Amino acid sequence: MSKYDIIVLGSGPGGYVAAIRASQLGFKTAVVEKESLGGICLNWGCIPTKALLKSAQVFEYLKHADQYGLSVKEYDKDFDAVVKRSRGVAEGMSNGVKFLMKKNKIDVIDGFGKLKTGKKIDVDGKEYSADHIIIATGARSRELPSLPQDGKKVIGYREAMVLPKQPKSMIVVGSGAIGVEFAYFYKSMGTDVTIVEYLPNIVPVEDIDVSKQLEKSFKKSGIKIMTSAEVTSVDTSGKGVKATVKTSKGEEVLEADIILSAVGIKTNIEGIGLEDVGIAVDRDKILVNDFYQTNIPGYYAIGDVTPGQALAHVASAEAILCVEKIAGQHVQALDYGNIPGCTYCTPEIASVGLTEKQAKEQGIDIKVGKFPFSASGKASAAGNKDGFVKVIFDAKYGEWLGCHMIGAGVTDMIAEAVLGRKLETTGHEVLKTVHPHPTMSEAVMEAVAAAYDEVIHL
Repeated sequence: MSKYDIIVLGSGPGGYVAAIRASQLGFKTAVVEKESLGGICLNWGCIPTKALLKSAQVFEYLKHADQYGLSVKEYDKDFDAVVKRSRGVAEGMSNGVKFLMKKNKIDVIDGFGKLKTGKKIDVDGKEYSADHIIIATGARSRELPSLPQDGKKVIGYREAMVLPKQPKSMIVVGSGAIGVEFAYFYKSMGTDVTIVEYLPNIVPVEDIDVSKQLEKSFKKSGIKIMTSAEVTSVDTSGKGVKATVKTSKGEEVLEADIILSAVGIKTNIEGIGLEDVGIAVDRDKILVNDFYQTNIPGYYAIGDVTPGQALAHVASAEAILCVEKIAGQHVQALDYGNIPGCTYCTPEIASVGLTEKQAKEQGIDIKVGKFPFSASGKASAAGNKDGFVKVIFDAKYGEWLGCHMIGAGVTDMIAEAVLGRKLETTGHEVLKTVHPHPTMSEAVMEAVAAAYDEVIHL
């Protein structure tokens, strides 16, 4: 039996980061992976979807070249080539993780790992043991009883990335990050897209102003949107698919080539031995303490299988904290109230902290500032005037409670707010920090100025 200090089950952005940090700290480390290094994020999630979205964005630029004083007489898209490029980017990233495993002298054990008592893992009949086992098995597309996936006419995000041909029409059920990103991609490629959202607003976790702006932008691009709507059944017996949608006005039948189910995720915790070891689970999540220890000593869990936000950067942060705690370092628990969320459709969405509604519900006296990109010189020059930056501050102490952005490049701008909140920056400190001009990021300063009635360019 091979013996390690740490074995990590799963090699996504939680698992491979945990393995690398463990190796850096001197632990003899192995990672168990049943498919491809990098997990869903690098192979079927974050990275390849961004490659698809970049192709869509370039195609959109070609369509509107005349708005920039350019004439492009002949252009078209090659759907197969777009998909192939995306897969190539994913393969390159996975190979990069493979290189990092070798560089850090981490053993990669190929196969399906099952936890056993006594801090052991069985991988396809061969046993391995470790002083510490970290579970990082991630999640997959969730299936609803009314929307069973067949992989052909009713698909999840994985199939949506590698369809053999572009559908003429698509129904996207669910308007979280996955739903709206694919809705934008396929609409940009020329597919007729309808979004069906159960809640009253699309991207429902976002600030209501962001939700309204995205709906406005999507409708302008030709995406149809149905909110407060529920798919109650699907019929795949014909050439395409029919979806029965229940709304406040009654039932409606939608027809399309394909339905994309984007109604959330389901953790990968079945069949990995949790019950055999006695690890506590509640509502599909492994229960852990602030440093990701389960109720059974020597077993830990990070990433999507735990109750925190199901985001790649959260899994990576949890991985590092978990391993450093094992190493005996003094570490602080992760602040889940200061986790940025990003959605990469066009316009992009980025947010951190409380929404305006949440702040009011907590009874906080607040100052709210909003600066539209229509008033931004950089946005006007770039032709990307949709969207805004919205900031929320505690009126009494100036604490930065929340920041919500929608527009071009905002996923690269949100880190300013995350860092500012981490350092307990006040509104006046942001306001007096000189931002470069002309940039999209100066809209943050302008929004803060609006909150304090000092805005210049609006």
